[in-house]
Amino acid sequence: MNRDTEAKQRLTRRRLRKGVYVLPSFITCINIYMGFYAVVESVKGYKYIALNDPETATRHFDIAALCIGWSVLCDFLDGRIARLMKATSDFGVQLDSLADVLSFGIAPAVLLYTWGFSGIPAFQKLAWGAAFIHLICCALRLARFNVQASKPLPVETNAKTAKRFFVGLPTPAAAGLLAAIVHFTPLPVVYQETYYRMFGQEFVITPVEWAIGLFALAVTLALLMVSTLRFNSFKDLGPYAQRPQVVLLSLGLLIFFVYNYSEWTLLILAILYAGQGPAGKLAGLFRRKATPTTTPASAETVQ
Repeated sequence: MNRDTEAKQRLTRRRLRKGVYVLPSFITCINIYMGFYAVVESVKGYKYIALNDPETATRHFDIAALCIGWSVLCDFLDGRIARLMKATSDFGVQLDSLADVLSFGIAPAVLLYTWGFSGIPAFQKLAWGAAFIHLICCALRLARFNVQASKPLPVETNAKTAKRFFVGLPTPAAAGLLAAIVHFTPLPVVYQETYYRMFGQEFVITPVEWAIGLFALAVTLALLMVSTLRFNSFKDLGPYAQRPQVVLLSLGLLIFFVYNYSEWTLLILAILYAGQGPAGKLAGLFRRKATPTTTPASAETVQ
């Protein structure tokens, strides 16, 4: 009887262990589904632009942007849950990278092309270039991350400091910023014509000018992904943080603002995160210039 009980307990523990390993991969599969859903909705929006139905196209593009946002959340959760449950595996790492290529490479590139550049004939070649640059830099960023993660850290490197930062803008952050912009203003760019007054004169921003700005932003994000700038990983936050009460309070406020003011909240958060790398680099350069250099005393000074 005791042997049967022990055998059942071992079987139960084995099944529970398998379930623990399956959970992060299941969340990654949701990430893949959301990325695919975003591509489908972007294509639908493109179709309704061709049919000159901006209202329906706007609705589909907003859904595509939200799907990419859900993919960002799933990508954040699967790694955290795997590390928390000590269920990390090589299979999960590879599956996560493949999911990121779809959700943060292909899906934003298709959304960028359909929402930002479709219907503007003078911008078609540059539109292809912007979408492809985002996709290829996303793939390069993920390949570099996988190589760096598989190598042991140098002896002189502080492991805690290395884990706190990403080298290059993470692909979810780049895709999230593009999705946040679309969610903030889901009306296709071809229909956007903005009028404003300044110094007593009226100015207009045409769809072509909006597309030029969007192209510059896409190229900038792509270069940030393959750069060597450091971005905070926030891996030190969680149940084992030094001040978990502050983390929980901040998380509650974040959920409140995202639920009630998602357009502004997501856009501001995406801009702040993407801008921290260049801002940190500039701050380091200014600090280096401001620090006085100590020179050895001359003979006259010694006398």
